[in-house]
Amino acid sequence: MWAASCLASCCAACACDACRTVVSGISRKSARIAYCGLFALSLIVSWILREVAAPLMEKLPWINHFQHTPNREWFETDAVLRVSLGNFLFFTILAIMMIGVKNQKDPRDNLHHGGWMMKIICWFLLVIFMFFLPNDIISFYETTSKFGSGLFLLVQVVLLLDFVHGWNDKWVGYDEQFWYIALLVVSLVCYVATFVFSGLLFHLFAPSGQDCGLNTFFIIMTLIFASVFAVVALHPGVSGSILPASVISLYCTYLCYSAMASEPRDYECNGLHKHSKAVSTGTLTLGLLTTVLSVVYSAVRAGSSTTLLSPPSSPRAGKPLLPLDRTDEEEKDKAKPVTYSYAFFHIIFSLASMYSAMLLTGWSTSVGESGKLVDVGWPSVWVRIVTGWATAALYIWSLVAPILFPDREF
Repeated sequence: MWAASCLASCCAACACDACRTVVSGISRKSARIAYCGLFALSLIVSWILREVAAPLMEKLPWINHFQHTPNREWFETDAVLRVSLGNFLFFTILAIMMIGVKNQKDPRDNLHHGGWMMKIICWFLLVIFMFFLPNDIISFYETTSKFGSGLFLLVQVVLLLDFVHGWNDKWVGYDEQFWYIALLVVSLVCYVATFVFSGLLFHLFAPSGQDCGLNTFFIIMTLIFASVFAVVALHPGVSGSILPASVISLYCTYLCYSAMASEPRDYECNGLHKHSKAVSTGTLTLGLLTTVLSVVYSAVRAGSSTTLLSPPSSPRAGKPLLPLDRTDEEEKDKAKPVTYSYAFFHIIFSLASMYSAMLLTGWSTSVGESGKLVDVGWPSVWVRIVTGWATAALYIWSLVAPILFPDREF
């Protein structure tokens, strides 16, 4: 008995030492990766609790205070929302604390990059505390999350546009024949992929013999957008390029596919799922993994952008696609300036917390309908479609805005 107690104590001490070693090893360069890992952990916890927490939550009187106990899907959605709220508050508090950090002499710079043991403990306590909140607060957060998710998707679109314009400007800036040929080849490949992909969408989501007018409308609208992009970009009065037009066309086609792939399994026009009724663990795991990777990548890329979101004092800051608040460029700090906005970095993770909660709950409306699938249901369909249309509108605006407002810098 004494030996077993000593062995347990040694194992616990070794585990604590290992945690402290890992946490202390997070350097300035790897801090963003650590935030990425913490965010991914929150998504995994959400999914696990969605699967196992319902029986326990049914026994909590401040949660299950209804005359008639709700179905299991309600508790699954509630568990995901509570973890998401804890994650949202964690990153929002950090964002508020990081407002105004301009150089590395600021003590808050050390807080952003260090103190990981304290931050992990705080995150854990926040998530636990969320399960003691009344249902009204969770319901309010559920409604707010739908708007926050829309903002997260809008940031994704703006960053994509900024990326493709920067990509085009970089290759054109070389002013060599090789790079012009590369631009043409990549553009042609993207357009060929767009039209081939669209043909596949007609085959999968608008089969003959079925009334699939809605899906046909989605695909045709995407093809119209692709054509308009090329016409506007190549117009003599617009200083555009075919590369951004082709990349945005392919991305809009992908969003169209993603939207129709999110249609319910029993929808006769969904060629991906209509022959499959069983939901395997492997399918759920793959869906979760895809969701985690896509949301984490988007959040890190958005929060770490060194062009659109960098502080004006940053030496790596470039010209943003949309105008942000301007500061005095002549003001120079003796300390080394930060390379990106810490506050905005955490805000992006806050919005991503809302977005991931909506994905895991089918936008809080279709968990039961979708058979516990990730990101399936009509709300997911329309969110993807509207995101594609917003992408098209913002891209066209980025082309025509300099003509409509020649005195402003875009």
